Amino acid sequence: MRRSAKPPDPRETPCGVPALTAAPRFRRYDPETRARMLVEAGLACLAEGGITAFTIDNICDKAQASRGLVSHHFGSKDGLLAAVYAAAYAPTFAAIAPADADLPLGALIDRVFSAEKFTPGNLNTWLAIWGETPSNPQLLAEHRRQYAAYRATIAAAIARHAAVRGRNVDADTLAAAVIALADGYWLEQCLDPDRIAPDAARAACMALLEPLIGPLSPPDPTP
Repeated sequence: MRRSAKPPDPRETPCGVPALTAAPRFRRYDPETRARMLVEAGLACLAEGGITAFTIDNICDKAQASRGLVSHHFGSKDGLLAAVYAAAYAPTFAAIAPADADLPLGALIDRVFSAEKFTPGNLNTWLAIWGETPSNPQLLAEHRRQYAAYRATIAAAIARHAAVRGRNVDADTLAAAVIALADGYWLEQCLDPDRIAPDAARAACMALLEPLIGPLSPPDPTP
């Protein structure tokens, strides 16, 4: 009796050699991790090449992700850019708005003008974001949210300090001036580090605030 032929094994080549199983192109991550990886890749692209390097191909290549995941997590490239903007602001908020307590104004100013902030490492990132903001409605909306929260945090600290000192001031306007000083001095520091030091920037901020709200150092204890 003739033995029937062995049915072909789909895992073997025509010569009977086991076929190589193709490795998946991308690893699987949980949604939160994958979204964070895309944001970090976007930040890296901006830091390396500015807004022209912020492309879907570059971002997905760095994040080892498929193009469709950008629209899945953020809706569009502009949506991802807005998330990148929020991530760029996050270290500032972590420094000036700790979850455990309201910072005294002096400590808050120290953190706004800290040496860590005055570094050129993120210059490309911020210049790219600022340059794109006026013409990008989604990014502009995110800028307004982030700036409003930043300004409100500083204004609240100014208002608390002024109340203790018995001063009546426009805390919101002063907060805007503090942010403008910080951004301007930071930019000058990045452009020419030998000309501007963080201590000088902090001193300029003190010179602006103290005539209006009193000394930022703690008051002497009452005997």
